[in-house]
Amino acid sequence: MESKPCINSLTVKTTHVLPPDTNNHGTLFGGKLMAHIDDVAAIAAVRHARLPVVTASMDSIDFLEPIKEGDSICVEAFVTWTHNTSMEVFIKTVSENLLTGDRNVCTTAFLTFVAIDDEGQPTPIPHVYPETDHEKQLNASAPGRAEQRKQRRKQSKEMATTFSTSYPWNQS
Repeated sequence: MESKPCINSLTVKTTHVLPPDTNNHGTLFGGKLMAHIDDVAAIAAVRHARLPVVTASMDSIDFLEPIKEGDSICVEAFVTWTHNTSMEVFIKTVSENLLTGDRNVCTTAFLTFVAIDDEGQPTPIPHVYPETDHEKQLNASAPGRAEQRKQRRKQSKEMATTFSTSYPWNQS
């Protein structure tokens, strides 16, 4: 498989924040923004792999600035790092007050996707390579984030076993 540059997966979506998208504070629902992030990141992952993908993890999303009704949001994503069947996607969300032109970075996040075959099994993907300084920085720091995800996933599995599917959970 031939390696591909990060830029090949670049995906950008701009959306107007309308009243049904907002909460009682007049700001964008966090879950609505998370849906935009997952959508754009998945498109970037498919563009890289040219295969169906599933979301494997979403790192923490810190809401750095409120996104107000009437603003636009621009969600940008690209693949920063690949493993055998998985890929890390970096996402940045920028809000813009359309009347003043003021822009703010509202969120950054990393999502991990796994490419799947026709049977829904993980399948190999091309490697990605960085070209710009920012891409190189993200690519170089990706193995550390991957290790943190591995540890977090292990803890999540332990938590799932502890709490199981019954309620109330065993209190002893």
